[in-house]
Amino acid sequence: MKKLALDAADIRILSAIQKQGPLSKSKLAEIVNLSPTPCWARLSKLKDAGLIKSYGAEIALNKITNYTKVIVTLSLSKHRKSDFERFEAFVNASVDITECIATGGGMDYVMKVMSPNLAAFQELMHDMLEGDLAIDRYMTYIVTREIKSTVPNIERLISHTDS
Repeated sequence: MKKLALDAADIRILSAIQKQGPLSKSKLAEIVNLSPTPCWARLSKLKDAGLIKSYGAEIALNKITNYTKVIVTLSLSKHRKSDFERFEAFVNASVDITECIATGGGMDYVMKVMSPNLAAFQELMHDMLEGDLAIDRYMTYIVTREIKSTVPNIERLISHTDS
């Protein structure tokens, strides 16, 4: 897939909004060291190109409620396209599964699940196992403490991209 060519100013804009969320025209221009109108035009171009998927806030959930976070690795018993599609449709419909990635190697998927409590997580796993999802095996890892959770450093990733 052809990647969009970005210059240093575009990267600074993306980095600023990734770290700070939506900003006023003047504040963004100040942070990225551009005048407001060209800065805003560049931001519009980046949005139109689909590079900005959404804006959000990182909420300190532990200060609001108790919850259970579990990492689940699993593999399917069959590897037909329809099996992957059925499993992924289930994942996309579940509000408790907050992240899921397909992997190569020993397991097919790694998921992050955030449930109100352990019983709700167990109910989710029961539904997955009872559903027609062709799950062969799975491992669960209950998160006891979060050490680090950050967004990727855009400037570092782009500066090391092979052309």
